[in-house]
Amino acid sequence: MKPIQKDELYDNLSQFLKSKGIELKEGTYTKSVHAGCSMLADAINLSQAGLERAKNELEKRLDQVRQVIHESTAPKGPEPTVEAKTPEPKVQSPSSGTKASGRATGNSRKPKARAKGGKKRAK
Repeated sequence: MKPIQKDELYDNLSQFLKSKGIELKEGTYTKSVHAGCSMLADAINLSQAGLERAKNELEKRLDQVRQVIHESTAPKGPEPTVEAKTPEPKVQSPSSGTKASGRATGNSRKPKARAKGGKKRAK
């Protein structure tokens, strides 16, 4: 919506009243009506600007909600077969997992120190 000029409401009101047989002449009452029309035009313009900002914010949030719904309801990739879903457990003999020294083989590294802020580092 186009902004309303301050004198536009007053001019339209005086034309309307003139068509009804009432003419606004310069004076105290006319100045008060003009000031009231000016304040009303300002209030309408500010309201329209606020509604436009609210509409834009609402559309932005609505798009976010639509995206979340889309992601949660979108079909996942192809389902793996039953054989691929349940891997067979690995059976280890008690002697195959240790060295002669008695230490376990494999990945026995200590966990990495955490970065500042307590977050884990990406591998």
